[in-house]
Amino acid sequence: MVRKNKVNSILTVRQVARLLNIHINTVRRWSNQGILKAYRIGPRGDRRFKREDIALLLLEKTTDESKPHKQTRVN
Repeated sequence: MVRKNKVNSILTVRQVARLLNIHINTVRRWSNQGILKAYRIGPRGDRRFKREDIALLLLEKTTDESKPHKQTRVN
């Protein structure tokens, strides 16, 4: 039973793209840039993502967006 929960917490590129409402190539690019932490599995090196890592990314992004932005004055 513990194993099944661990499997459910691992996401594919496609699942992350659907969850974040972005293109799969964006998921790959963010992975390459280190924005998303990916784990490589199998001989092909397929990417997998932890559900917790995606949740933390969303939390960070939503927290950053809720902070007031500094406005610069234009003369």
